[in-house]
Amino acid sequence: MAPDRPLFRLHDGAATDPASVLLVQLNGFVDAGHCGRLIVEHILATHRNEVVGEFEVDQLLDYRGRRPVMVFDKDRWTSYDAPELVLHRVYSLDGTPFLVLTGPEPDFQWERVVGEIAQVVQRFNVDLTVSVHGIPMAVPHTRPLGLTAHGTTTTMLPPAEQAFSDIQVPASFSALMEYRFGQAGRDVLGAAIHVPHYLAQAEYAQGALVGINQLTAFTGLDLDTAALASAARENLAQIGSELAGNDEATALVAALERQYDAFQRGRELPGLLATDVGPVPSADEIGAELEAYLKDVTADPPATDEPG
Repeated sequence: MAPDRPLFRLHDGAATDPASVLLVQLNGFVDAGHCGRLIVEHILATHRNEVVGEFEVDQLLDYRGRRPVMVFDKDRWTSYDAPELVLHRVYSLDGTPFLVLTGPEPDFQWERVVGEIAQVVQRFNVDLTVSVHGIPMAVPHTRPLGLTAHGTTTTMLPPAEQAFSDIQVPASFSALMEYRFGQAGRDVLGAAIHVPHYLAQAEYAQGALVGINQLTAFTGLDLDTAALASAARENLAQIGSELAGNDEATALVAALERQYDAFQRGRELPGLLATDVGPVPSADEIGAELEAYLKDVTADPPATDEPG
C-alpha cells in the first residue's frame, strides 16, 4: 500500500457539472437476490452514461480473498476480468445528471475511501447519497415485498413500520460511509429490500424492481423501469413454475404466507397510542384473537400424503 498515492482519479476532460444524487452500489457484502447489482446493471444499460473517474483498486482489494476470473484457452491465457471501482455520470430520462459509483467493496483503507467519496460529493455538489441492496427475510415471494429504509436524517425517511430495532451486525463499507457522512452532516438514504430467504442466492428481479422504485421515491429521478418490470414478471412466473413441482418448497411458501398474513392482521389492530379507536374488545374477544394469531404463526406446514 502507498498512502501518499491518491486513491481516486478523475479522468481528464471529464465533466464536473453538478449532479445532485450519488448512487453507491458495491459488491461483496450482503445483497440478497442481487438486487443492488441488478439495479445498477439496468440503469447503465438503459440510460446514457460515461465513466468520469475511478479508484485505484490495487490499493484496496485482497486479490487472494476475491480472486478475479481469467480464461485459459488451450495453451495460453486469453483474458483477465480486471476489477474496477468506477464513477459513472448517468443521465435520467429527462436529462438530469446523477452519479453511480459501482464495483467491489474495498478490503482495505475504508476510512480513506470514505474521505475520497466525500471529496467527490463536494466536487460535484451532490445533495443526496443513496444505496439499495437486498437482505434475506422469512417472507414469501407471493406477497408484496417490504423494505427497511434508513438514513442520516429521519425527516427524509418514508413513514413505515421498521422490522428491526437495536441489532448488532458486521460492518460494511456502505454502512460506515453512511455513518461518517451523517457525522459530517451529509444526507444519505438507503433501502434494504426484504428478499425471500429461499431466493437470496438467485437473481430476483422483483426485488430489484422494488429497489429502483424506492430509489425513484428517494431522489425524484426519472428512471426507465420497463425492462426491469418485464424481467420481474418473467422471473415470478419462472419461480412459480419451479416451485409447483416441489412439495417441500410449496409447503414452505404456504407456511410463510400464513405467517405473513397473520403479521399483517396484527398490524391492522389499533396500537397502544392510537387516538381513533372503536369500542374496547372484551377479554374473550382479545383471547380469541390472540389464539387465532398464535395458531397461524406456530402452525406446522400442511402434511402431504406420500405414496406408501
